[in-house]
Parts: sequence; C-alpha cells; structure tokens
Amino acid sequence: MATAAALALAALGGPAVAQDSEEAGFQGYLQLLAAKARGAGVREQTIASVLPGLTFNPRVIAFDRSQPGAGSSGGTPAFEPYRRRHVDAGRIAKGRRIYAESMGQIGDITRRYGVPGPVILAIWGHESNFGSYTGDFDLPRSLASLAYEGRRRELFADEFIAVLKMIDRGVPRQKLVGSWAGAFGNPQFLPSVYLRVAQDADGDGLADIWSNRADTLASIANYFRDAGWRPGEPWGFAVTAPAGLDRSRLGTTLASPRCPQVFARHSRWRTLREWRALGITPQAGVWPAGDDTLATFFEPDGPGRTAYLLTGNYRVILDYNCSNFYALSVGLLADEISR
Repeated sequence: MATAAALALAALGGPAVAQDSEEAGFQGYLQLLAAKARGAGVREQTIASVLPGLTFNPRVIAFDRSQPGAGSSGGTPAFEPYRRRHVDAGRIAKGRRIYAESMGQIGDITRRYGVPGPVILAIWGHESNFGSYTGDFDLPRSLASLAYEGRRRELFADEFIAVLKMIDRGVPRQKLVGSWAGAFGNPQFLPSVYLRVAQDADGDGLADIWSNRADTLASIANYFRDAGWRPGEPWGFAVTAPAGLDRSRLGTTLASPRCPQVFARHSRWRTLREWRALGITPQAGVWPAGDDTLATFFEPDGPGRTAYLLTGNYRVILDYNCSNFYALSVGLLADEISR
C-alpha cells in the first residue's frame, strides 16, 4: 500500500520526484564545476577525490533564502543591545587571558604586520568566540549547492574552486568544514581569502587557522595589513557632541559603491582639529591621535547617545564585515581587551 501511495505521489510530481530531479540537476552542474576547476588549474586528482561524493544540500539553500535583506523594513535597530551581546564579559575575559598568555607572540606579529594585538584578538573573539564555534557544514558540498541554486552563483562557484585549490595547497580534506555559507576556521575566512592572506607563522608547512594560534593571529593581521591598516592610528573613539551641533551640515555627498547604507550613516571627513573646533570632545578626556588625522562622525543610536569619531582604520574593519554594528563592536572589544 505504501509503495502504491509513493508511486501515486511520484506520478503527481510529488516531493520524491522533485528531490530526484534536484539531485540529478546538481550532479550535472558538478560537471560544469569540474570543467571550471580544470580551467583554473586545479589538479585532476583533487577533482576526482572531491566531486564524486558530493550531494545537494537543501539546508544551506534554506539558510541563504532566510537571510534578511539589506533594505528590510522596520528602521535601524539600536546598537546598544548588539554591543552588550558581542562586547560581553566572557569575550573580554578570554581575550585578556589569551593576550597575557601570548604577549611575546602577539608582539612579534604586531611588529611584523603593524596591527595591534587587541584588534586581532577582537576579530577572533567576534568571529568564532576564540574558536569555540567554527561550523560543521562540509564546505565543498555547501559551496557547490549554493552555486547550483544560482542566487549568487558566480560568488559561490569561485569559492568552490578556491576550496579545491586549498586541497591542492595541502589542506587536509577533513579540515574543510565551516559555516553554511562557506566561512571556516578561527577567523571565519572564505576559501578565496584563505588563499590570499592565510599565514604559516610557525613554519610547519600549513597555514593552520583551525587549531594553531600563531597562524590564526598572523593570518588576521595579514588580512588587515592587506586591507590598508595604518599602524599607530586608532580605529576610533567615543565622543560627546555639543548641544548646538548642527548635524545638517555634517552630511556627505559621496556615495560608496560598496555597502552604501553603511557608509551613508557617516559624516563627511574632517580632521580632528576641525572636529574640536565644532565642539566635539573625546569621552576619555584626551585625543588619541594627531590633529591632522581624518575622521568621520557617527551616532549609531542617534543624537543624545554615545557618538564616535571613526578613522580610516575603522574602514579596514568594515572590509572584514561591512556592518557598522560589527565594526564598532570589534573596536570596542579591542579596547576592553587592551585595558
């Protein structure tokens, strides 16, 4: 009886047929990915070892389709609840402990790359809570499924090729697990980012951002150096605006081609000397950079709440994840770790 019911459902084009059709389409698409990989110089041995075992993963498609849109309604949420969740006592304490344990190692990395240790640790803490959660999705399967679905085909197809190149470079297949969207390891790099910036800091032949502290820290630092971090410049700092500040004169006419909604919330660039002349004062009582340092003004929760002056190094944090709440919380966590 159950068999008859299943046949009847299949005849009507039910879930079993749909799943079979999806899998067949996916297997056909894998052949296109294989050709693309060969064209990109991936070894045939790698292609043959990975692609035959892959199956379509509908879970990652469901996760991808459930992501909120950049223009979702309801207005901009408050930053303060986000800050409390991400600049929390546990992350601060663990970051300080690792900083103390690895002071010499972190000092060497800072001298080599020019990126402060607390900033590196804040990224690690924010991305994976210092390695406590890094994801358990099979990366080749996830990336191939997302590429096949097609919403962001070019992105995920390129990342799939990059993960095969990681295997060519000597990364063990069993290490290739991570988030549903393809990020992995302590700093949650995408495969293309790993290929570009991952560092073998201890010289053992593998840039191990999964379980090696030195490689993790150096790889994050190299990402920041590559993105333009300026040594000796703060990311930003909390300020107080005078009661009579005319915010209508602070806006910028520049439109960013990348993450326009994020950058639209920042003022035009001015020097710290110019911000001081407008009555802006640092909450810590001292200016942490020279008068000619350029900064933008940002009030994440609106007038009357904590405001920030943000330097070019804040834009480097945004390069890691283009979200004001993310970048602010990374900077604030770094400040707490350094205290």
